[in-house]
Amino acid sequence: MNNPSTLAVAITLATISSGANAAGFIEDSKTTIAARNFYINSDNRSGAALPSKQEEWGQGFILNFTSGYTQGTVGVGLDVIGLYGIRLDSGRGTAYNGTNSAFGGTVFPSETDGSAVNDFANAGATAKFKISKTEAKIGTLMPKLPVVQYNDGRLLPQTFEGAQVTSNEIDNLTLVGGKLEHAKGRNSSNSDSLSIAGSNGRSATAQRSNKFYYAGADYKLSKDLTVQYYYGNLDDFYKQHFLGLTHSLALPVGSLKSDLRYFNSDSDGKNASAEGRLAGYRSSGYQNNGEVDNRTWSAQFTYSLAGHGLTAGYQRVNGTSDFPFLNQGDGATSYLITDVQIGKFQRAGERTWLAKYTYDFSAVGVPGLTFLAAYLKGTDINAPTSDRSEWERDLTLGYVVQAGTFKDLGIQVRNATLRSDAVNQRDQDETRIVFNYPINL
Repeated sequence: MNNPSTLAVAITLATISSGANAAGFIEDSKTTIAARNFYINSDNRSGAALPSKQEEWGQGFILNFTSGYTQGTVGVGLDVIGLYGIRLDSGRGTAYNGTNSAFGGTVFPSETDGSAVNDFANAGATAKFKISKTEAKIGTLMPKLPVVQYNDGRLLPQTFEGAQVTSNEIDNLTLVGGKLEHAKGRNSSNSDSLSIAGSNGRSATAQRSNKFYYAGADYKLSKDLTVQYYYGNLDDFYKQHFLGLTHSLALPVGSLKSDLRYFNSDSDGKNASAEGRLAGYRSSGYQNNGEVDNRTWSAQFTYSLAGHGLTAGYQRVNGTSDFPFLNQGDGATSYLITDVQIGKFQRAGERTWLAKYTYDFSAVGVPGLTFLAAYLKGTDINAPTSDRSEWERDLTLGYVVQAGTFKDLGIQVRNATLRSDAVNQRDQDETRIVFNYPINL
């Protein structure tokens, strides 16, 4: 697939125009526009290196067209996503990114002098085919699976390019498999090959891959118990196995949800050889010489009662490398319970305790209003001389308008504080203010 999005459009339009009954394609289609206003202020409070502060504000628009399927044994459809971001406020000092325009700032792509562009846009298309309860997609994908997660933490979401098959032919069992080749960052219009931390930097030796294979299964043993197995392989970097279990238990008073996760990751291809690592196929971490060697497990339990939610969790990162996941260096998401507003707590050797409290004010007659407070403490981070530690505190207040002219308008204020003595990690205070307004066309 040299260009999956272009190929997706060509295949779909050719199939429809060849005489397939397009009634379902049109009748079941849906178009939405999400208007997102996003402000972020990141204050780097330690270290003398630039930038000491990053501040950007923009207006984004996310258009999603989702078709139905043509009638017949093989249903054919087409999904289209259009992304457009406008800079409202950002300058050379607050969108600092050196003088390398190949790497964007916090929200926007960069000009050659490191300042933010005035606007940016990209689009993608996905051809889809359905037989019975099995669906194949080729083109733009936004996967949300244990071994690959798209990032939606800025003005516009990250997207991937590739192909995926999902099957629900067997009751209570979902099978997924696919291949990804490129990604478009949340602050970019360009398609880049895939990488991990340690190889995604700006040096001439930084390496990438255009082959990420994945497959997995979700099986519901009962309505309250689901088990998962997934496999991911970034060619020449790492192989990863995932086991997961989620369980919901109704108690005499309240309910308890359990979430157990285990990852086993090892080197693959060039990362497994000293020559390959010297050429740039490296993982981040210490004492590992750049080779992927990681086993990460976590347990998280949430007790819910009358609008209150209380969560306690623990995560252990074993092995000599950091936890590996797809990360092009422009914003990425991992499937870890510790992936929070600023930090991820995924470093080699790290042991993290977390506590979280949520409250839904609909329990006291204020629907749409929610609150979250979280605290994470990580210790035993591997470092050249002695182990390091870090902590983060997150606060989020959100409200979704329930009726009237601005019904469904979502407002969210997020504040986080990170304090860390891990190598190459700065102390940081961050505030985000986000407005989301969905429009159905």
